[in-house]
This record gives sequence, C-alpha cells and structure tokens, in this order.
Amino acid sequence: MNRKGLLLPLMLCAQLALAAEVEGLKVDERVRIGSADLQLNGAGVRTRLIFKVYVGALYLPERKSTAAEVLSLKGPKRVSMTLLRELSAQQLVDALEEGIRANHSQAEIAALKGRIDALAAIMREIGSANEKTVIALDFLPESGTRITVDGAARGEPIPGEDFYAALLKIWLGGKPVDADLKKAMLGQGD
Repeated sequence: MNRKGLLLPLMLCAQLALAAEVEGLKVDERVRIGSADLQLNGAGVRTRLIFKVYVGALYLPERKSTAAEVLSLKGPKRVSMTLLRELSAQQLVDALEEGIRANHSQAEIAALKGRIDALAAIMREIGSANEKTVIALDFLPESGTRITVDGAARGEPIPGEDFYAALLKIWLGGKPVDADLKKAMLGQGD
C-alpha cells in the first residue's frame, strides 16, 4: 500500500476517535445549530474534587488546537454539558459565575454584568437538572448566545460575541474550571 493508501484509513481513525464515548456517553461528532454544521473539537469530563460533574464538549466550524484560535474564531460555536449528576439551578449559576470571575478583570465583569444576570435568570428558570440532561450554550452570530436544555431553547438569546467569548474562557481561559477538560476540549488528549 502506498502512502496515499495509508492516509485515508488514518483519517478515518482520527474521525472515529472524535466520536468515542466519554464516561459511557456517546458524544456526537457533528451538530447543527441554525444553518451551520459544527464538528466536535474535543470532549472530556469536568471533575470537581473527586466528583465527575459533566461531560463537556466543544463544537466549532473547524478544528482548533489552542484557546487563542478558538476565541478568535468567528461564526457559530457550541459548548455542551451532559450532566453526570443532578445539579440545582443555583449550582449551575454559581459555577458559571465563578468561571467568569476567575478569567476576567472587575472592569470586564462590570461590562458583562447585565448579560451575566440574564444568563443566571435563564439557568434559575431551568430549576434542577437531572443526570444525563444536556445543557448547550450556542453562539449564533445573528442573535447571540442561546441556551438549550435537552434541545429546547430557554429564555431569549443574550447578545454579543464578547459575551460568548467570556463564557468560553470558563473552560479555555488562563484559569479554566478544569485544566484536563480544557486540554480535552482543545483535542489535546493525554
């Protein structure tokens, strides 16, 4: 077999690796939001202390391997969280706000405050979320950040690409909520 003949099987193996299970959950290789098809960039487990909290997955129009590349990438994006345990609305709100505070200055947080409050209100409306609930944070350039729970949109979209970038920094910023999850979402494996 020549070099070109080896390339196709290797590419197929790389694609299959992206669709692998994480903590027993199948992670979709591709998703569609709006009119855009996004591909899985990477997925992993969010662990807090010794508890496995959720499987986080990052979807982009094209694969990127650094946080800077993801943050500068234009177009639609998705972060999905498939819960591995029941969480209250307040736990969700606290975790998101903590991740934003860790990666932004007081001035940046002040500029985002109204939109952070809007996100918190949407999360509180969700109430508690059971194991295997899928919460997706989608960025749609024409409308902003849309929150879905098990595929159903919640609340109104929150405007601004800067707001979605602030959310991405929860997982991909200089102080991510989980360094191993950051590597996994960037497709940087072990």
